[in-house]
Amino acid sequence: MARRKNYGFERRQKETARKSRQQAKRERKTERDEQGESGPEMGTAESTGPPPGQWEWFSPSRGRVVTTQARQRPAELPDDWIVLTEPAEGEGESEGSGTDHA
Repeated sequence: MARRKNYGFERRQKETARKSRQQAKRERKTERDEQGESGPEMGTAESTGPPPGQWEWFSPSRGRVVTTQARQRPAELPDDWIVLTEPAEGEGESEGSGTDHA
């Protein structure tokens, strides 16, 4: 196998390029700090979960989530639905829903 020529030169070139990239990165960070910006713009968070007055249910056997009106369980069998939604005040979980208390 032939010996590489100018190996040290290539290494120095790569090191110089790396240092210049790091310096540019530091300068951009300093500019953002001076302007009061601290990273990518995230925007406003979208609300998660169902709309008010509805509950979300999860079925482990199906591996999916279903949305229903409050206090109504999905009618599909097998009946292994778990409520994911925190009931609002005044809304209790419907009779017989949730897990078995044996």
